[in-house]
Amino acid sequence: MLQDAMKAQMQADIKLIEDTLEALLPPKTDCAQRKLLDAVCYSLEAGGKRIRPMLALEFCRICGGTDDMILPAACALELYHTSTLIHDDLPEMDDDALRRGKPSCHIAYGTATALLAGDTMMMMPFAWIADSKSIDDTRKIALVRELAKAGGLYGACGGQQIDLQNEKRTDVTLSELEEMYSYKTGALIIAACRMGCIAAGADAVTLAAAESYAQKIGLAFQIVDDILDVTADEAALGKPIGSDIAQNKNTFVSLYGLENAKAKAAQLTNEALALLEQFPKSEFLRGLTEFLLSRQF
Repeated sequence: MLQDAMKAQMQADIKLIEDTLEALLPPKTDCAQRKLLDAVCYSLEAGGKRIRPMLALEFCRICGGTDDMILPAACALELYHTSTLIHDDLPEMDDDALRRGKPSCHIAYGTATALLAGDTMMMMPFAWIADSKSIDDTRKIALVRELAKAGGLYGACGGQQIDLQNEKRTDVTLSELEEMYSYKTGALIIAACRMGCIAAGADAVTLAAAESYAQKIGLAFQIVDDILDVTADEAALGKPIGSDIAQNKNTFVSLYGLENAKAKAAQLTNEALALLEQFPKSEFLRGLTEFLLSRQF
């Protein structure tokens, strides 16, 4: 029954997030930039689990906030995350032709438009946060700072650069791999949890606890991605399996072995679940944390 309730809330949250994304995006009217807007919408509508905005929503709720306090920032997170996927798929980066079972943005719209779509989706989120009607300016500034930090040099962009450099190395250590993952994947997940707390006005102790939880699930999330790259069903995964190996990427599976990677992901998940004991009414977060470990795509 608890699992059914968790799934029902996930579906409701995904609908809320997607409805809000649609409301925040410019209307699809004929304009000189229509192709660019179509590319943005195409990438957002490709699907996804909406994990980052979902985490922001739930942390805001359990810290006593309301959905309207965090929804613009939660959707800003998803927009920014999607921008990094567009850029990651480009020929100059990972050169992936498929994303979530559909042609990648640069395949569908061309490399130049895909680059501009990614750039646009990195700018829009800050306007969405600034225009929010349900929080004060102090919280808006704090949310903007969190997102900018998580996306920049010591976040998703910096992590992607390290990932590119590591492709040319044969001596990458586990600690170096974890550091890269903490930037490339973990930073936006940490930002999601912290932003939910900030929107609700949580104190420093709560913020620190949320960050500790997010560090655990961020690394576990990426390890599960590494596992799925060699074990998943290609149709479910939405892209060719074994792409990490083909691109000479260092992963937890390549450095640690499949079974050890599974054990590490489970360990991190259990540690994250233990940290949730500090939060009241965290049943949904517990279910979501367990789902992230067992997901098949």
